[in-house]
Amino acid sequence: MARRISLCYFRNCTPFISFLTIRAYCSSQSITSISLKGKLGVNTKFENVNCLDDAVTLFHEMVRTHPFPSAVYFTKLFKTMLNMKHYSAVVSLFGEMQKIGIPINGFILSMVINSYCLMHRADCGFSVLPIYLKNGIPFNVVTFNTLLRGLFSENKVKDAIELFKKLVRENICEPDEVMYATVINGLSKMGHTEKTLSLLRLMEQGNTKPDIWIYSIVIDALCKDRNSDAAIKLLNEMKQKGIPPNIVTYSSLIDGLCKLGQWEKVKTLFSEMVNLNIYPNVRIFTVVIDGLCKEGRVDDAEEVMKHMVGKGVEPDIFTYNVIMDGYCLRGQVDRARRIFDFMIDENIEPGSISYSILINGYCKKKKLAEAMQLFHEISQKGSKPNVFTHTTILQGLFDVGRIGSAKKFFDEMLSTGPIPDLYTYGTLLNGYFKYGLVAEAISLFNELERKREDADIEFYNVVINGLCKNGKLDKALTIFEKLSSIGLVPNVRTYTTMINGFCLKGLLDEAKDMRRKMEGNGCLPNNVTYNVIVQGFLRCSRISEMRTFMKEMAGRGFSFDATTTGFLVNVIGENPSVLDMIPEFHLKTKK
Repeated sequence: MARRISLCYFRNCTPFISFLTIRAYCSSQSITSISLKGKLGVNTKFENVNCLDDAVTLFHEMVRTHPFPSAVYFTKLFKTMLNMKHYSAVVSLFGEMQKIGIPINGFILSMVINSYCLMHRADCGFSVLPIYLKNGIPFNVVTFNTLLRGLFSENKVKDAIELFKKLVRENICEPDEVMYATVINGLSKMGHTEKTLSLLRLMEQGNTKPDIWIYSIVIDALCKDRNSDAAIKLLNEMKQKGIPPNIVTYSSLIDGLCKLGQWEKVKTLFSEMVNLNIYPNVRIFTVVIDGLCKEGRVDDAEEVMKHMVGKGVEPDIFTYNVIMDGYCLRGQVDRARRIFDFMIDENIEPGSISYSILINGYCKKKKLAEAMQLFHEISQKGSKPNVFTHTTILQGLFDVGRIGSAKKFFDEMLSTGPIPDLYTYGTLLNGYFKYGLVAEAISLFNELERKREDADIEFYNVVINGLCKNGKLDKALTIFEKLSSIGLVPNVRTYTTMINGFCLKGLLDEAKDMRRKMEGNGCLPNNVTYNVIVQGFLRCSRISEMRTFMKEMAGRGFSFDATTTGFLVNVIGENPSVLDMIPEFHLKTKK
């Protein structure tokens, strides 16, 4: 396999010019307006390349010219094709160049690798590396940055980390800020916050120091992990090192704090921003408004919007969308509709997200007629409902039990609508599992596994959860155990789902083993995990073991949810002596 090509030959690679230099070079040579008359014997300009046919025609004219045009011209042509997203065509034409024997350069090879990666075929991108050696072209950091981005985009985290370690360990290429940012960003997007932070610390000790953008990526990852204390601590470290935060840093922090409802800290950060002459923009105000709406405080959110307008910051479509979503979350679809109509009165054309929010609001209220009316209204206005809107309707149909209509709607989507994404298929699978259509769900899952390479851990979580809830624990465990072989890392939801599956079967020892494995792999249990385990103990009347977990829960700041409390009340009602076996609970009830 090309991916297994030994990189030991590349030790002495020297960094060379980046894609930015291509742009500068092309600009200095006025390539965008070079007439190829005399060069190609035809009056052709690169600026006249408006589609794939134009690009292919120009390529064939160029290869018929003797001597061949400079590689700079082919570089420019391939760059134009990349901008038009004709990735497979770039690869194909490059193959023709090789057959004909046209000289190539490093820029062209980087573009071919980038094309493969954008096609989600990073493995083929590795097959280009020997061509560098054959033509005596040195590798550069851009080449490997492109491959790393490609691997991360395909969720091949393990492969990406192995490549990065090999580059550093064997001194193949000195990582720059962009490479560190690529790896840190890739890890953070896949939820590997601890590894992200560790790499930042490693970077701080090396020659290439982290800049504001890299710190901001890590802060954002910590905030998404709901670890606001660590994020604020890192912010303070930055400032002590003389690296001032920017508006992106504050946006991530404010977003994280809003999600945790820590409004006093939000106010402190707002004041800090103003003192640094960083004034909140519409995005930050919208983040605060969204946080309030998610807590059901839509009236407070509207007050913030009034304050925002008073400060001269005009709400945009995203601001109105979060207000609409806030009302829909409270079940006040009529008020959301008034916001929708107000947008239209203000000459703000509702987008697909606006329609989807309102459609989702109607679906949650089980008003499918109104939802479908809005769905058809999108087409009447000259647009097409996007994949998210289709998925929202699909979910709404399943919610009201209209399984036949949901299947028919999905079939229509396949024939005339947008291409379903993983979220759509997840919704379909969840619907099948919800109504016991396990055979159909497994058949669809097997088909998707064969056809799609972009499945993420959340997609597998849907399948594992559906199998567990339908008593197919063995099948769920088989899928769980193969996750690592396909480059996916189980997250807290994956482990909790498996633990719940064991508990539902009364296999508490297996559930505890899974919990230990979870922590051993650096994934800490959350409140849901503990509640699932306690519910399992209650079902099996293993009260003494439950006491141990209660202490552990309290020590980690977790508490019983409504379901667990209901279980406990029922158990105590049937056997009051259980109350004496739980002194901590007994003490709290007396207060």
